[in-house]
Amino acid sequence: MKLFERLRTLTGGAAHDDGRVIKANARRVRKAVFPVAGFGTRFLPATKAIPKEMLPIVDRPLIQYAVDEAIAAGIEEMIFVTHRTKRAIEDHFDRAAELERELEKGGKDEMLAELRSVTPPHVRFSFARQTAPLGLGHAVWCARHLIGDEPFAVMLPDDLLDGEPPVLAQMVESFQRSGASVIAVENVRREDTMRYGIVEPAPDSGSRMTRILGIVEKPQPEKAPSTMGVVGRYVFSPRLLDCLENLEPGSGNEIQLTDGIARLLAKEPVFAYSYVGKRYDCGSKLGFLEATLEFALRHPQLGMEFQKLVNRVADAPTQDETAASARGARHLTLVSS
Repeated sequence: MKLFERLRTLTGGAAHDDGRVIKANARRVRKAVFPVAGFGTRFLPATKAIPKEMLPIVDRPLIQYAVDEAIAAGIEEMIFVTHRTKRAIEDHFDRAAELERELEKGGKDEMLAELRSVTPPHVRFSFARQTAPLGLGHAVWCARHLIGDEPFAVMLPDDLLDGEPPVLAQMVESFQRSGASVIAVENVRREDTMRYGIVEPAPDSGSRMTRILGIVEKPQPEKAPSTMGVVGRYVFSPRLLDCLENLEPGSGNEIQLTDGIARLLAKEPVFAYSYVGKRYDCGSKLGFLEATLEFALRHPQLGMEFQKLVNRVADAPTQDETAASARGARHLTLVSS
């Protein structure tokens, strides 16, 4: 059976001849939740006083890339689940009237436009507090009063996703067509399954949309049901919030979003979505550096000069080569003497 026909059966949507499926009562996704209350310990000491999400990828903080992706997907309200140490995030998404006046007086129009683009007038920024690090599921639960009874996205800024169209826009379109919750996935190495939520896919799935039969948090490689790892983009029906209520702590003694999704599977279909794009794991130092390197190379003002810098560094001898050369020179000196 074709995927769109299965979706029509499972969700009550109306299928078009070209394969598009429209859920009759699917509402527009207007809100996105950003869980940003973590301590960022992998980046200490840099994150002792600065939120990890505010560390820059070239000239924009990491959190800004996720917000820009959400805006491109039509999201109108950004909901940040923060901690008392994350005030810099709130300040970043507030208007800086004094700075704007200074830029305006100085005739720095391009810089002023860039600054104002951080907080578009049609977008609302809301904040909730997670007072204790009780897990991703708990963080989403903390935003329930702001989400209300409507579909919503969850975005983890550590995963910088670069896609065209933007990855969340791809997922929102899939949600609008099917009416079913959608989770972004990518194929991971089996030895890395213990770092991801792993889905159990249905055997007869489509090329990008795969019905999920089960999901488990960070399984050992020999116990993983597949190598389809969950990455930090989700679009949920509001029923997920019911599934997070009274949820017992799971892996790591935390309230896991994965366990809430497992509950949701018993109530309605949930699909894995193999997105088009590239993921940078900015929760790791190496992934953060990779993103910085690639985004700097494509920067409209810095790209060409940065490429020259990269070439010079690549052509320079390594420390090991320099040390070997020095040892060789000393050896020749001793022999000649």
